Amino acid sequence: MSDTWALVHTERRALVDDLATLEDERWDEASLCPGWTVHDVAAHLVDNARTTTPRLVLAMARARFDFDRQNAEGVARERGRTPQETLARLREVAARTSGPPAPRASRLVEEVVHGEDIRRPLGIEHTYAQEAVGRALAHQLRTAVGLGGGRERVAGLTLRATDAGTSSGSGPVVEGPALALLLVASGRAVAADRLRGPGLAELEARCARG
Repeated sequence: MSDTWALVHTERRALVDDLATLEDERWDEASLCPGWTVHDVAAHLVDNARTTTPRLVLAMARARFDFDRQNAEGVARERGRTPQETLARLREVAARTSGPPAPRASRLVEEVVHGEDIRRPLGIEHTYAQEAVGRALAHQLRTAVGLGGGRERVAGLTLRATDAGTSSGSGPVVEGPALALLLVASGRAVAADRLRGPGLAELEARCARG
């Protein structure tokens, strides 16, 4: 299998390339993350790439251990005065191997899911490495929603990735491309239009509940 960091770095550089041709005004468009613009998500990616365990502990203490506040403060810190300044920062961190104290596969979730949070509203299509999507999906299926995963959303359902030949779980089937499964498991119901199966209505309902 490819090294996880190599996959992460490939996706970071691909996002930099996609954003390099984006008009400045489009950075203000809403992302798939509620309340965050494309610019905000890009800044969040910079912040997470620069995170180390000591830096995270300090940031959480400053945010009074409020995770949402800590994320918002990180965005404010790393968001440049202009889109081009933020893009330069994203380019600078593309090869970093630091991040929050979490399983390394969570970095793939970060790059793929947030990559789609940015690209989908902008109408940008990107082909991700199947291995990156597969590892990210496997991580989300075993990680609790409270920790950023999707385990409770998919409990009692069978998720079948038709383009990867993989299946996980038991119960009513939801099937489709692995990327769409990853996004819906991560709470992005917008990708449900690529899925089908008797378990889809239940999965969509769970996404709507958060």
